[in-house]
Amino acid sequence: MVNPTNFGTGEYKLKAMHDARYPGGVVVDPTPITTGEEITVLYDGLLDASGATQIFLHVGYGNAREWRSVGTMRMSRTGWGWVKTLEIPDEDRFNFCFHDGYGNWDNNNGINWSFEIHNGRRH
Repeated sequence: MVNPTNFGTGEYKLKAMHDARYPGGVVVDPTPITTGEEITVLYDGLLDASGATQIFLHVGYGNAREWRSVGTMRMSRTGWGWVKTLEIPDEDRFNFCFHDGYGNWDNNNGINWSFEIHNGRRH
């Protein structure tokens, strides 16, 4: 199944996501997020600007204040920022922030980033 996208595919997609200049340097594609589909997270924020040599995507699901299934994933450096593609589980919210592995975090001023996950069915 081809996933929907707001930015295209391949290298063009990453460039378009970067060029969108979203607040905080964070772009998620596609949105809205749907259970079982892959999403791409592009990060070009504070930690990247500070010269970090590695960025990690820290994720959790469910209530934005009480994350479940918490994990950390290594992101890949590209010419447009750091990127990670992952499949979205059957949950109700996708919550995330970033760190560099040395105790420096970008958590969106303490509120993290949080997106509703849709089940793909129309009501």
